[in-house]
Amino acid sequence: MFTHDTTLRVRYGETDQMGYVYYGTYPLYFEVGRVEALRSLGFPYRAIEEQGVMLPVHDMQVKYHKPARYDDALTIRTTIRTMPGVRIIFDYQVLDANGTLLTEASTTLVFVDRATGRPRMAMQELMDALAPYFT
Repeated sequence: MFTHDTTLRVRYGETDQMGYVYYGTYPLYFEVGRVEALRSLGFPYRAIEEQGVMLPVHDMQVKYHKPARYDDALTIRTTIRTMPGVRIIFDYQVLDANGTLLTEASTTLVFVDRATGRPRMAMQELMDALAPYFT
């Protein structure tokens, strides 16, 4: 299992009239988490796309436990629990500065060949980078 933590601070424009982070903002936080997790493995999105591979989101599930508020420091904990194939599943936990679980989610992304628009297997180099976390 591979896990990576990314921190960010809630900006005013990400909150709603109640002062809570707007629910539609969380997918952006999840994207930050997965982009930085892949970057930490040596696979920035730009490099993946330059190889002719796209990673569209197939589905997303979210459960909101407690609200985050303006100026809160958040940790986005991103986990890959299984080796990718044609799909890669990212699990997320959004934690406040005290480690309290605020939100949890999961997204499934599909590896797609840019030229054909068809699903394809994950790049071997990515599977090789993840392999030590699954032995």
